[in-house]
Amino acid sequence: MKVILQADVKKVGAKGEVVEVSDGYGRNYLLPRKLAVEANEANLNTAKVRAENKARKLQKEADESKLLGAQLEKISVKIPVRLGKDGKLFGSVGGADVSKALKDAHALNVDKRKITIQGEVTGTGVYEAIIKLHPEVTTKIKIEVVAG
Repeated sequence: MKVILQADVKKVGAKGEVVEVSDGYGRNYLLPRKLAVEANEANLNTAKVRAENKARKLQKEADESKLLGAQLEKISVKIPVRLGKDGKLFGSVGGADVSKALKDAHALNVDKRKITIQGEVTGTGVYEAIIKLHPEVTTKIKIEVVAG
């Protein structure tokens, strides 16, 4: 029996795949639990359209990430920090600080979890941060830590 999976099923396949399963497994387990639908002509066409839409959406996201990455490469951000004796930082500089600086200075929304700073920020100076915008797109920006 051919079915189109509506959800990921262990050892069978992923959502949207057309798979061949035994008749009993399909009728008694997959279909009643709405984990799959029968692979008839109408359902196959619907699955094909959904797959095309998903591929188009993923391509659009990748293209937008590439454009944002090109914008970010040209940008540098200044992050003001409090300094103690001997020029040491109070606290730390992390992805949240970089994300806030990008939003304030350039009106760009970048998730703080996608930002990693190269090396350890120990004082004032210029550092480099890597931003992972998409699984295929990463970019680097310059961060200037200044006393403030």
